[in-house]
Amino acid sequence: MQQTIDRFQDHAPKAMEILDEGFDDAVAVLMLPAPYRVKTRTTNAVERLNSEIRRRERVIRIFPNRESVYRLIGALLMEQDEKWAMGNIYFDMTEFKHWRKERVKASNKVVRLG
Repeated sequence: MQQTIDRFQDHAPKAMEILDEGFDDAVAVLMLPAPYRVKTRTTNAVERLNSEIRRRERVIRIFPNRESVYRLIGALLMEQDEKWAMGNIYFDMTEFKHWRKERVKASNKVVRLG
């Protein structure tokens, strides 16, 4: 990554600053086991929720006050939470828990010299 930053620093300093500051966050998903990457790297769930908010907002059209907007969004979030809690399991956490346990074990190993 440093080679890329060095190469384009003169042409796009702001972009290289953003890349440098956000690179670890952007590639953090790659640390997860492969089955979890697709679901965590995409924003499909958030986009679906936003679409549902927009759909219901179009039905109401005019909100009398800000609190009514908060109530609508809060109700949708509670509804979505219930679906996620009671419906299909979005993630099977068994593999993730095993993966995490192995990572913790690996990070706790002590290397003895001599």
